[in-house]
Amino acid sequence: MKTDGILLDLDGTLWDAVEGVLVAWNEVIARHPGLRPPLTAEELRGYMGLPMDEIARRMFPRQTEGEQAQLMDACCQREHEYLAVHGGRVFDGVEQTLAQLSRRFPLCIVSNCEDGYIQCFLQVTGLGKYITDFESFGATGLSKGENIQLVARRNGLQAPIYVGDTAGDQQAARQAGVPFVFAQYGFGQAHQPDHTIGSMADLPGLLQD
Repeated sequence: MKTDGILLDLDGTLWDAVEGVLVAWNEVIARHPGLRPPLTAEELRGYMGLPMDEIARRMFPRQTEGEQAQLMDACCQREHEYLAVHGGRVFDGVEQTLAQLSRRFPLCIVSNCEDGYIQCFLQVTGLGKYITDFESFGATGLSKGENIQLVARRNGLQAPIYVGDTAGDQQAARQAGVPFVFAQYGFGQAHQPDHTIGSMADLPGLLQD
């Protein structure tokens, strides 16, 4: 597969931070008795890849839009504090593969997360030295497909690819008009992706300059 740049999803593709996010968000929920039952890991994984406003609607369906936004802001603030100390689990082969690929291609992250989450990931893992650019729903308010297009334009990419682990990632790649590589080790499923990898270490074998 020929490419001039690689765009990457974050959760389920580069790392698994579910355990830390679960702790942080449940701390916020516990501050509001009767708000809702504690989150489970299964429920949280089901939210991965969704825009933050959609997650807020699903988590807090009885609250107003303004209340949902305030609660989600509190969850994200506590999440950043927790992950900055405890981090998440970077998937096997990620650092070695990013180091290898960064010598050949620009590497960018595009996620539906809140603003600040990608920055937290890059700082706590030390992987920022391999990443050329990043964008998020929280920073732009745009869909993932639109952010893929934005980052590609910003970096002058003519033939980028997108690597992700959910059907939503595949849909975003299709919307952006770029090939989709499915990370099957992640959180979700995909239907007839352009390519599939069983670990991040498989990615270089698919690519040509």
